Amino acid sequence: MLSPRLLPLLFLLAACETSNMAETGRTVENALRASVFLPPRQDGLTPIRRSLPAGSIQDADEVEATEGPTLLVTYGSQRKVMSLIQGTGEQRMWRSDDGTVIATDGARVVATAGTQTSLAATRFDSPDPLDDVTTLVDRPAAARRVVDLVPANRDIDRMRFGVPLECRLRAVRVEEGLYVEERCGGGARFVNRYWADAESGAVWRSEQWVGMDNRPLLIEVVSSPSN
Repeated sequence: MLSPRLLPLLFLLAACETSNMAETGRTVENALRASVFLPPRQDGLTPIRRSLPAGSIQDADEVEATEGPTLLVTYGSQRKVMSLIQGTGEQRMWRSDDGTVIATDGARVVATAGTQTSLAATRFDSPDPLDDVTTLVDRPAAARRVVDLVPANRDIDRMRFGVPLECRLRAVRVEEGLYVEERCGGGARFVNRYWADAESGAVWRSEQWVGMDNRPLLIEVVSSPSN
């Protein structure tokens, strides 16, 4: 898995074109502001539909013209195309033209850099239930992880290390395939949402909390690494 050396690497990638990524253990180093996203209470597993905000992409052809694995990432009013720059197995790093970088482990975002805020570390003490989405339909699962949150300006007073998260995940079958809802509490309260293929369990759309101010990171897979 990704090593603690990823923290300086992510900041370097936000400013330059090339770098290397080392992997060891289920730990990812990055950086992010310590703010909590608390969404409205949702009692059932009914997928929430949010319209995509206008952003930097003015024409769908701009996305279609990209080559290789591609993500369409939205946060707040910004919307960016991100291309795969490096990956080993399920651990991948993506970068937009303006230097924004995210790291993913499977479908989960585990690191960010170059955004207004950045996530500093993600550590699991058990397997991530997102590794096998299809089993969540019959067997809801629990997961525990710890995250480090650091403000973009590295204000020591606002840094939060070792923030514990306890999450419950469950899935239902919907018209689009599978809908997964992940409710988390502990050091932060939020809801993550994932849409996946019913057969393979591959997640093609997600809304994920990454410590950002009052908004999730919305990710859509335009072209997956397996294509």
